[in-house]
Amino acid sequence: MHPDLAFAIRRRGGVFTVADARRAGYRPDEVRAAVGSGAWYRLRRGIYVTAQTWAEATDDRSRHVLHALATLTALGPGPVLSHTSAARFHGFLLPRGVDTDVRLTHPDQWRTGPGYRITAATLTADDVLRAGALSVTSAARTLVDCAREWDPADAVVAMDAALHAERVRRRDLVATVMAQSHWLGIGGAARAVQLTDGRAESPLETRGRLGLLAAGFRSFESQVELHGPAGFVARLDGWLDDLGVAVEFDGFVKYADPRDQRTPAEVAWDEKRREDLIRDLDVPVVRIVQADLPRLERPIRRLDELRTRPLPGPRRYRIVRTPEPGSDDGDAAA
Repeated sequence: MHPDLAFAIRRRGGVFTVADARRAGYRPDEVRAAVGSGAWYRLRRGIYVTAQTWAEATDDRSRHVLHALATLTALGPGPVLSHTSAARFHGFLLPRGVDTDVRLTHPDQWRTGPGYRITAATLTADDVLRAGALSVTSAARTLVDCAREWDPADAVVAMDAALHAERVRRRDLVATVMAQSHWLGIGGAARAVQLTDGRAESPLETRGRLGLLAAGFRSFESQVELHGPAGFVARLDGWLDDLGVAVEFDGFVKYADPRDQRTPAEVAWDEKRREDLIRDLDVPVVRIVQADLPRLERPIRRLDELRTRPLPGPRRYRIVRTPEPGSDDGDAAA
């Protein structure tokens, strides 16, 4: 490859134009031959990547970024990668079936074209970060923009995961909501931020928590430690303090593809022994699995039964709360 074309590719973040190739000395027949042979892969009219670059982009995020770079190359400077495109760039969790359009924001433009949509909206300096050849909305701005359009549960799932991974801070989400106080859909985004809990460790935990809250179990807390007379017993996925009930969110992958080089049988055995220790403290355990979503009919029936059970007497355990990742809170115990 000619050094001038290689330089243009680096400058554009991996894509290049026919004009870049012509400036590097490639004749029209050489361009056609490179495209026809598959050495160059067409992203948009007159905009390409090398076959190697396309082959190395093996996941949805990487290929979407290349399409975004191609779109921005065609449009020229100004638009900023945003909404679902920025969510893909940041690696946030996306709802199933989300469209593949390149989403962009510009202070003065609102238009659509083949494979892209530009939204007109204010962008502050704090809202935008530079990543190589791309300008992209910040983590907080991206999540709030998406939450204004997504189903509330999908928005909370994405925010929970970002908070848990310390990819965003709660105070930045709140500040972004406040800055968009009169924007379309901001009420839903504000409610999503209010419902977030960065202690949730999976979408199942987030959706299960939302289901329990919707069913009226308001005392739910995520990721607490259970301590008995001899000390630490278990870390619980969830806790209903008014009922004294542990809630466990059980994903199949824990058994099918266990961590720490354990076999599925060892995982199942360890889980059984752990649950025995919890029940020994007179703490019932209610499990929620993916099949229980979204209505949680089976777990809620069981919780309603436990609500009416006679209390076993003074609690022989204590609960230690854990702060949300990235929060400014210290350790809390009760």
